[in-house]
Amino acid sequence: MGLARCVAVMNGKGGVGKTSIVANVGALAAAAGYRVLLVDLDPQGNLAEDLGYTGADIDDEGRALFAAVATGNPVTVSGSARERLDVVAAGEHTEELEGLLNMRRQRTPGATVGAVRDALQPISDNYDLILLDCPPGGAALQDAALGAARWLVIPSKTDASSRKGLRTVARRFVEARNAGADVDLLGVVLFGAGSSATAIREQAREELSADLGGVAPVLDTVVRHSEASARASRRDGRVSHELEADAANLPSWYERLKNPNSIDLRDVPASVTGLAGDYQQLAQEILAKIAAAEVSA
Repeated sequence: MGLARCVAVMNGKGGVGKTSIVANVGALAAAAGYRVLLVDLDPQGNLAEDLGYTGADIDDEGRALFAAVATGNPVTVSGSARERLDVVAAGEHTEELEGLLNMRRQRTPGATVGAVRDALQPISDNYDLILLDCPPGGAALQDAALGAARWLVIPSKTDASSRKGLRTVARRFVEARNAGADVDLLGVVLFGAGSSATAIREQAREELSADLGGVAPVLDTVVRHSEASARASRRDGRVSHELEADAANLPSWYERLKNPNSIDLRDVPASVTGLAGDYQQLAQEILAKIAAAEVSA
Protein backbone atom coordinates (compact mmCIF):
# COMPACT_ATOMS: atom_id res chain seq x y z
CA MET A 1 0.00 0.00 0.00
CA GLY A 2 1.28 3.48 -0.86
CA LEU A 3 2.47 5.80 1.87
CA ALA A 4 -0.23 8.18 3.11
CA ARG A 5 0.25 11.75 1.84
CA CYS A 6 3.10 10.71 -0.41
CA VAL A 7 2.98 12.40 -3.83
CA ALA A 8 5.07 11.40 -6.84
CA VAL A 9 5.65 14.24 -9.33
CA MET A 10 6.41 12.60 -12.67
CA ASN A 11 6.50 13.06 -16.43
CA GLY A 12 8.33 11.05 -19.08
CA LYS A 13 10.00 14.22 -20.37
CA GLY A 14 12.47 16.56 -18.71
CA GLY A 15 12.04 20.31 -18.37
CA VAL A 16 8.34 20.30 -17.52
CA GLY A 17 8.65 21.56 -13.94
CA LYS A 18 8.86 18.43 -11.81
CA THR A 19 11.74 19.61 -9.63
CA SER A 20 10.43 23.18 -9.41
CA ILE A 21 7.04 21.93 -8.24
CA VAL A 22 8.57 19.61 -5.62
CA ALA A 23 10.88 22.34 -4.29
CA ASN A 24 8.30 25.12 -4.20
CA VAL A 25 5.30 23.14 -2.93
CA GLY A 26 7.47 21.40 -0.35
CA ALA A 27 9.02 24.63 0.93
CA LEU A 28 5.62 26.35 1.07
CA ALA A 29 4.08 23.48 3.03
CA ALA A 30 7.01 23.53 5.47
CA ALA A 31 6.66 27.29 5.90
CA ALA A 32 2.97 26.72 6.67
CA GLY A 33 3.88 24.35 9.51
CA TYR A 34 3.75 20.94 7.83
CA ARG A 35 6.54 18.43 8.44
CA VAL A 36 7.75 17.71 4.91
CA LEU A 37 10.14 15.18 3.38
CA LEU A 38 11.43 15.62 -0.17
CA VAL A 39 12.91 12.52 -1.81
CA ASP A 40 15.02 13.13 -4.90
CA LEU A 41 14.93 10.13 -7.23
CA ASP A 42 16.50 11.87 -10.21
CA PRO A 43 20.23 11.11 -10.62
CA GLN A 44 20.73 14.67 -11.90
CA GLY A 45 20.05 15.91 -8.35
CA ASN A 46 18.64 19.28 -9.45
CA LEU A 47 16.56 19.54 -6.29
CA ALA A 48 19.78 20.42 -4.47
CA GLU A 49 20.25 23.42 -6.75
CA ASP A 50 16.69 24.67 -6.31
CA LEU A 51 16.99 24.50 -2.52
CA GLY A 52 20.62 25.57 -2.28
CA TYR A 53 22.25 22.54 -0.67
CA THR A 54 24.54 21.45 -3.53
CA GLY A 55 27.88 20.49 -2.02
CA ALA A 56 26.63 20.88 1.55
CA ASP A 57 26.91 18.13 4.16
CA ILE A 58 23.37 16.92 3.43
CA ASP A 59 24.17 16.42 -0.27
CA ASP A 60 25.16 12.76 -0.03
CA GLU A 61 24.64 12.15 -3.79
CA GLY A 62 21.97 9.52 -3.11
CA ARG A 63 24.09 7.35 -0.82
CA ALA A 64 21.44 7.05 1.94
CA LEU A 65 18.63 5.81 -0.28
CA PHE A 66 20.87 3.39 -2.16
CA ALA A 67 22.09 1.89 1.12
CA ALA A 68 18.54 1.55 2.45
CA VAL A 69 17.20 -0.23 -0.63
CA ALA A 70 20.29 -2.44 -0.95
CA THR A 71 20.18 -3.61 2.67
CA GLY A 72 16.45 -3.51 3.35
CA ASN A 73 16.96 -1.04 6.20
CA PRO A 74 15.02 2.21 6.76
CA VAL A 75 16.41 5.20 4.90
CA THR A 76 18.43 7.75 6.83
CA VAL A 77 17.34 11.31 6.06
CA SER A 78 20.19 13.21 4.41
CA GLY A 79 19.42 16.40 6.36
CA SER A 80 17.25 19.52 6.49
CA ALA A 81 17.13 22.12 3.72
CA ARG A 82 14.80 24.41 5.68
CA GLU A 83 12.99 24.29 9.01
CA ARG A 84 10.56 21.32 8.90
CA LEU A 85 11.84 20.48 5.39
CA ASP A 86 13.95 17.31 5.29
CA VAL A 87 15.52 15.84 2.17
CA VAL A 88 16.78 12.54 0.88
CA ALA A 89 19.32 13.64 -1.72
CA ALA A 90 20.17 12.19 -5.14
CA GLY A 91 23.23 11.99 -7.34
CA GLU A 92 25.74 9.42 -8.57
CA HIS A 93 24.53 6.79 -6.06
CA THR A 94 21.01 7.16 -7.46
CA GLU A 95 22.41 5.86 -10.75
CA GLU A 96 23.69 2.85 -8.82
CA LEU A 97 20.23 2.45 -7.27
CA GLU A 98 18.70 2.41 -10.74
CA GLY A 99 21.12 -0.35 -11.74
CA LEU A 100 20.24 -2.37 -8.63
CA LEU A 101 16.52 -2.02 -9.27
CA ASN A 102 16.94 -3.01 -12.91
CA MET A 103 18.72 -6.21 -11.89
CA ARG A 104 15.89 -7.05 -9.49
CA ARG A 105 13.36 -6.19 -12.18
CA GLN A 106 14.98 -8.58 -14.65
CA ARG A 107 14.85 -11.43 -12.16
CA THR A 108 11.31 -10.72 -10.93
CA PRO A 109 9.05 -8.36 -12.91
CA GLY A 110 7.25 -6.03 -10.52
CA ALA A 111 9.82 -6.53 -7.76
CA THR A 112 10.84 -2.88 -7.84
CA VAL A 113 7.39 -1.52 -6.96
CA GLY A 114 7.90 -1.83 -3.21
CA ALA A 115 11.60 -0.94 -2.96
CA VAL A 116 11.39 2.78 -2.13
CA ARG A 117 8.15 2.35 -0.19
CA ASP A 118 9.78 -0.17 2.16
CA ALA A 119 12.75 2.16 2.74
CA LEU A 120 10.50 5.12 3.58
CA GLN A 121 7.76 3.30 5.50
CA PRO A 122 9.50 3.26 8.92
CA ILE A 123 9.98 7.07 8.89
CA SER A 124 6.81 8.09 7.05
CA ASP A 125 4.84 8.82 10.23
CA ASN A 126 7.33 11.60 11.02
CA TYR A 127 5.94 13.65 8.12
CA ASP A 128 2.67 15.26 7.08
CA LEU A 129 3.69 15.30 3.41
CA ILE A 130 6.24 13.41 1.32
CA LEU A 131 7.07 14.56 -2.22
CA LEU A 132 9.02 12.43 -4.68
CA ASP A 133 10.96 14.19 -7.44
CA CYS A 134 10.98 11.55 -10.17
CA PRO A 135 13.34 11.17 -13.14
CA PRO A 136 12.01 11.62 -16.69
CA GLY A 137 13.42 8.21 -17.61
CA GLY A 138 14.44 5.08 -15.79
CA ALA A 139 11.54 2.64 -15.68
CA ALA A 140 12.74 0.96 -12.49
CA LEU A 141 13.00 4.23 -10.54
CA GLN A 142 9.62 5.39 -11.83
CA ASP A 143 8.02 2.07 -10.85
CA ALA A 144 9.55 2.35 -7.38
CA ALA A 145 8.20 5.90 -7.02
CA LEU A 146 4.71 4.84 -8.07
CA GLY A 147 4.88 1.95 -5.60
CA ALA A 148 5.74 4.32 -2.76
CA ALA A 149 3.28 7.09 -3.61
CA ARG A 150 -0.38 7.34 -2.70
CA TRP A 151 -0.86 10.12 -5.26
CA LEU A 152 0.55 11.02 -8.67
CA VAL A 153 0.85 14.57 -10.02
CA ILE A 154 1.85 14.94 -13.68
CA PRO A 155 3.19 18.35 -14.78
CA SER A 156 3.02 19.00 -18.51
CA LYS A 157 3.67 21.80 -20.94
CA THR A 158 1.48 22.30 -24.01
CA ASP A 159 3.96 20.96 -26.59
CA ALA A 160 3.56 17.56 -28.22
CA SER A 161 6.74 16.15 -26.63
CA SER A 162 5.54 16.97 -23.10
CA ARG A 163 2.15 15.44 -23.81
CA LYS A 164 3.86 12.32 -25.14
CA GLY A 165 5.76 12.13 -21.84
CA LEU A 166 2.45 12.44 -20.02
CA ARG A 167 0.99 9.50 -21.92
CA THR A 168 4.10 7.46 -21.17
CA VAL A 169 3.62 8.05 -17.44
CA ALA A 170 -0.07 7.21 -17.75
CA ARG A 171 0.85 3.79 -19.17
CA ARG A 172 3.44 3.21 -16.44
CA PHE A 173 0.84 4.26 -13.85
CA VAL A 174 -1.54 1.54 -15.08
CA GLU A 175 1.26 -1.04 -15.13
CA ALA A 176 2.31 -0.14 -11.58
CA ARG A 177 -1.25 -0.50 -10.33
CA ASN A 178 -1.49 -3.90 -12.01
CA ALA A 179 1.72 -4.85 -10.16
CA GLY A 180 0.17 -3.92 -6.81
CA ALA A 181 0.83 -0.19 -6.41
CA ASP A 182 -1.87 1.68 -4.48
CA VAL A 183 -1.44 4.99 -6.28
CA ASP A 184 -4.18 7.28 -7.62
CA LEU A 185 -3.89 10.17 -10.05
CA LEU A 186 -4.34 13.45 -8.19
CA GLY A 187 -4.16 15.59 -11.32
CA VAL A 188 -2.26 17.16 -14.18
CA VAL A 189 -0.57 20.56 -13.78
CA LEU A 190 -0.25 22.82 -16.81
CA PHE A 191 3.27 24.21 -16.49
CA GLY A 192 5.12 26.98 -18.29
CA ALA A 193 2.10 28.59 -19.95
CA GLY A 194 1.81 32.31 -20.57
CA SER A 195 -0.23 34.05 -17.89
CA SER A 196 -2.30 36.00 -20.43
CA ALA A 197 -2.79 33.28 -23.08
CA THR A 198 -6.24 32.29 -21.84
CA ALA A 199 -7.46 30.62 -25.04
CA ILE A 200 -4.25 28.63 -25.44
CA ARG A 201 -4.41 27.51 -21.83
CA GLU A 202 -8.00 26.32 -22.15
CA GLN A 203 -7.17 24.45 -25.35
CA ALA A 204 -4.22 22.83 -23.60
CA ARG A 205 -6.47 21.74 -20.73
CA GLU A 206 -8.82 20.06 -23.19
CA GLU A 207 -5.97 18.33 -25.00
CA LEU A 208 -4.38 17.06 -21.78
CA SER A 209 -7.71 15.72 -20.58
CA ALA A 210 -8.25 14.01 -23.95
CA ASP A 211 -4.78 12.45 -23.77
CA LEU A 212 -5.85 10.67 -20.60
CA GLY A 213 -9.26 9.65 -21.85
CA GLY A 214 -11.07 12.28 -19.82
CA VAL A 215 -10.48 10.37 -16.59
CA ALA A 216 -7.78 12.63 -15.16
CA PRO A 217 -8.47 16.02 -13.60
CA VAL A 218 -6.48 18.94 -14.92
CA LEU A 219 -5.81 21.10 -11.87
CA ASP A 220 -7.09 24.67 -11.81
CA THR A 221 -3.66 26.11 -11.10
CA VAL A 222 -1.49 26.99 -14.10
CA VAL A 223 2.18 27.67 -13.36
CA ARG A 224 3.26 30.46 -15.70
CA HIS A 225 6.45 30.64 -17.71
CA SER A 226 9.13 32.87 -16.17
CA GLU A 227 12.64 32.14 -17.38
CA ALA A 228 14.18 34.98 -15.36
CA SER A 229 12.61 33.78 -12.12
CA ALA A 230 13.59 30.17 -12.77
CA ARG A 231 17.20 31.21 -13.38
CA ALA A 232 17.26 33.37 -10.25
CA SER A 233 15.86 30.52 -8.17
CA ARG A 234 18.46 27.99 -9.28
CA ARG A 235 21.24 30.60 -9.14
CA ASP A 236 20.49 31.54 -5.52
CA GLY A 237 19.13 28.21 -4.26
CA ARG A 238 15.93 29.93 -3.13
CA VAL A 239 12.35 29.10 -4.07
CA SER A 240 9.85 31.59 -5.44
CA HIS A 241 8.22 32.76 -2.21
CA GLU A 242 11.67 33.38 -0.71
CA LEU A 243 12.70 35.41 -3.75
CA GLU A 244 9.42 37.29 -3.49
CA ALA A 245 10.26 38.24 0.10
CA ASP A 246 13.70 39.41 -1.07
CA ALA A 247 12.09 41.54 -3.79
CA ALA A 248 9.84 43.23 -1.24
CA ASN A 249 12.93 44.49 0.60
CA LEU A 250 14.62 45.97 -2.46
CA PRO A 251 14.57 49.73 -3.12
CA SER A 252 12.04 50.78 -5.75
CA TRP A 253 13.14 50.82 -9.38
CA TYR A 254 13.24 54.62 -9.52
CA GLU A 255 15.38 54.82 -6.38
CA ARG A 256 17.86 52.44 -7.96
CA LEU A 257 17.90 54.48 -11.18
CA LYS A 258 18.86 57.57 -9.17
CA ASN A 259 22.03 55.76 -8.20
CA PRO A 260 23.08 53.53 -11.14
CA ASN A 261 26.13 52.32 -9.23
CA SER A 262 23.80 50.54 -6.81
CA ILE A 263 22.10 48.46 -9.50
CA ASP A 264 22.82 44.77 -9.09
CA LEU A 265 22.26 42.71 -12.21
CA ARG A 266 21.49 39.80 -9.90
CA ASP A 267 18.46 41.58 -8.48
CA VAL A 268 15.30 39.51 -8.14
CA PRO A 269 13.18 39.73 -11.34
CA ALA A 270 9.79 41.40 -11.06
CA SER A 271 8.09 38.29 -12.46
CA VAL A 272 8.82 36.34 -9.28
CA THR A 273 5.73 37.75 -7.53
CA GLY A 274 3.33 36.22 -10.04
CA LEU A 275 5.22 32.92 -10.07
CA ALA A 276 5.24 32.74 -6.28
CA GLY A 277 1.46 33.21 -6.34
CA ASP A 278 1.08 30.34 -8.80
CA TYR A 279 3.02 27.98 -6.56
CA GLN A 280 1.06 29.10 -3.49
CA GLN A 281 -2.17 28.33 -5.30
CA LEU A 282 -0.81 24.97 -6.46
CA ALA A 283 0.24 23.99 -2.94
CA GLN A 284 -3.20 24.89 -1.62
CA GLU A 285 -4.94 22.93 -4.38
CA ILE A 286 -2.82 19.81 -3.91
CA LEU A 287 -3.26 19.77 -0.14
CA ALA A 288 -6.98 20.48 -0.40
CA LYS A 289 -7.52 17.64 -2.88
CA ILE A 290 -5.61 15.20 -0.66
CA ALA A 291 -7.62 16.28 2.41
CA ALA A 292 -10.91 15.94 0.51
CA ALA A 293 -9.97 12.45 -0.68
CA GLU A 294 -9.08 11.40 2.86
CA VAL A 295 -12.43 12.62 4.17
CA SER A 296 -14.37 10.74 1.50
CA ALA A 297 -12.36 7.52 1.86
